[in-house]
Formats: sequence, structure tokens, C-alpha cells
Amino acid sequence: MIEEKFDAIVVGAGMSGNAAAYTLAKRGLKVLQLERGEYAGSKNVQGAIMYASMLEQIIPDFREDAPLERHIVEQRFWMMDGHSHSGMHYRSDEFNSDNPNRYTIIRAQFDKWFSRKVRDAGVTVLTETTATELVYDTGGKVIGVRTDRRDGEIRADVVVLAEGVNGLLGTRAGLRETPKPETVALAVKEMHFLPEEVIEQRFNLRGAEGCVIEAAGTFTRGMTGLAFIYTNKECVSVGLGCLVSDYSKTMESPYELLEAFKQHPSVRGLLAGSEVKEYAAHLIPEGGYKAIPKLYGDGWVVVGDAAQLNNAIHREGSNLAMTSGRIAADAIFQVKSRRDAMTAENLSLYKKMLDDSFVIKDLKKYKDMPALLHTQSQNFFLTYPELVSKAAQNFLHVDGTPKLEKEKATSAAFIKARSRLGLVSDALKFAFAWR
Repeated sequence: MIEEKFDAIVVGAGMSGNAAAYTLAKRGLKVLQLERGEYAGSKNVQGAIMYASMLEQIIPDFREDAPLERHIVEQRFWMMDGHSHSGMHYRSDEFNSDNPNRYTIIRAQFDKWFSRKVRDAGVTVLTETTATELVYDTGGKVIGVRTDRRDGEIRADVVVLAEGVNGLLGTRAGLRETPKPETVALAVKEMHFLPEEVIEQRFNLRGAEGCVIEAAGTFTRGMTGLAFIYTNKECVSVGLGCLVSDYSKTMESPYELLEAFKQHPSVRGLLAGSEVKEYAAHLIPEGGYKAIPKLYGDGWVVVGDAAQLNNAIHREGSNLAMTSGRIAADAIFQVKSRRDAMTAENLSLYKKMLDDSFVIKDLKKYKDMPALLHTQSQNFFLTYPELVSKAAQNFLHVDGTPKLEKEKATSAAFIKARSRLGLVSDALKFAFAWR
């Protein structure tokens, strides 16, 4: 056993783990962080969106040296069928401020940077080290972890589980259930490299401006899922994710779905001539509020993806992860500063603080949406995209047919596909789930 004892052990060096470790160290606590990868970010080759407001609360001056790709000035939402897309987009020059709100990042680079900040704050970071099980005292309180290193038992007052959605430490210990297939999405992503000037030309960007496209439609073949395109400096991140339960039911190939999306007429031209250098797949928590496990216990708390803290409706994950890590660290510090034991009763402060934050408030607002999208996936991801496309084409195709006849034909198509009662029911279900 490693004789040295820590105030806290953080398991994982992703967004939530780094936020927790950094905040704890900045509060003066003695912290050990364990990461099973070769380095922080070694398992994350994909691009992502980073929300500045949440990182500013942890590292206020992050813009001085963080590896940021592009700040986002335009957001596009597409509804797609096999040959077209319709949708909306928002672009504002006000996003070209001195302190932009959203950036695209490449996780491997960003996580490395964040890990350096963690080390500089005084955290002892052990990479290529897997925490295999929790260590308990005779009363059942967690007092440390056992690792795959020789003499790998390490003691601490509290353990922060930031091990990701498929982390085994918490599930092996029975602190939370293995995520159900309907609460987890499998996402596949590629990095398409292009010259900077080509990216800027194709997406109507200047300098460090960025654009994000998020799409839903028939390319998921009736499964619950989304696709996206993020612009980076010298590459474009392209990906697609669907629920694991849908993959197992339909036996569709994630890779083939992504290939079909890339060959869509609306996407093909944006990627033409690009060189694919990286491909990755990873799990994303999609269960929402109702899938959140118990967040604390005697000697432990759970944060980030391991706690199912992901807002699938707004495609927000990193901000919830960083915020939960920071709040967990603040709660631990408060308990420590009162010289109280790290019992479940005292660590319940973490849940109270999290409940008072936007994290739980937002997830609670959309608590019924994951189940609705899952049970109505054929309608929302197949039927309606096709109907909307036909309606738009009918409206824009001028052939001498009276407009009233066109409107009647469009209405008839919707009623035939869903019936009047079905249309009203779908609208009401969506409205109630959105409130």
C-alpha cells in the first residue's frame, strides 16, 4: 500500500475530473488524480464544443493559453431526408466579442492543456493507472482505491468518481447500475482535414470564426440520433450518434450510417477533397434527469458522464461535466474546512448545490424528452423529416397548380401519414415534454 494519504482521489482526467482536481488543489487540498490512459485526453481524439462561462469559473484566464480552435458565430439546425434539408440557422457578429461564449476544441489537445493546469495547481497525477476497486473501512465507508499497480492501495478522505459513462469502478462497487442501452448513445466521429482557407470559404467564415451544424433526419433510419459538423482551424469534425438500444434492435452499422450522412448532397460538398486522419467511437449518456444515479455516499461522490449529466436536447456535455466537478470540489472543501467527516450526510451538500445549479434545473426541465424521442423515433426521425421536405418542395415548386390545391395536398399528406389525432397527439406530447 502507498503510505501517503490524500485529502481526495479523483478517478478520471476528463472534463469533470480535471475540474474537480484543479478546484480541490486550488482550495489547498492534497489531491491524487488517476488516469488509465497514457495521458489525459489520449482516449479523446474527437472535436467538441467548449462553453466558456463554465470554464471561466474554474480558470478565469483560460483564453491566454488554452488550445482553442474557433469561436462559434453561426449555429445551423437541419432536418434532413435522403436528398434535401430544411431548417434554420442563427448567426451574429456579436459573437465576435473579446470573450466569446462557445469554442470548438480538439479534446486530445484540450485535455492535455487542462491536465497541465491540474499539475501546476499541485495535483499528483498518475497516468496509465487503473483504479480497480474501492477500499472500505469496517463501517462500509470508502477510504480509498486499489489500483493495478504493485502495492496499489491508496487512501484518501474522499473519492471523486469521474470515470465516464462506462466506468467500471462505481458499477463494480454497486454505487450505480450499468447504464441501460436506452440511456446511452454510441457516437462515431471523424476528423476531416482541409486547408484553413477552404474551411472558411465553404462555411462563410473569417479568421477564427466557427460554424456548427446539427442535424436530425432519415439518415438514422428511424433510430433516435443526431449528426453534427464542427469547424476547427485545419479540420472539420463530423460525427453521428444513436441510442445503443436502437443499434441492437436494428443491427445497423454506426460506420455505415456515418458514411451515408457524409454522402448526403447537403454534406458532401462541405467535405469534398478532405483527408480523414482520425476515427473514434465513444459512449454518451442520454438518459437525462431520470437516469441520474445516486450522486454521493460515505466517502464518495460521482460527477460528469458517470453521473449521466448530459443535456441531450441542447447537446451540452462539457459544461455540465466541468460544473459538476467544480461543485463537487467546492462541497468537499466546505466539509473539510468544517473538519467534518466525509459521510453521506455531509457530502449530501454536493447534491444540494448541484440541484441549485443550472445542471439539474435544465435536466429536470426536459426529464420526459428522452423517453418521448425513444418511443416516437420513427415519427420524429423518419416520418416528419420526409413530410417537411415534401411540403417545402411543394411550396417552392411553381408549376401553375393553384396554391390552394398545393396546401390541400400538403395537409392530406400529413394526415395520411399520422392522422389528425396522431398529429395533435404528437404536438401535445412534444409540448409537454419540452416545458
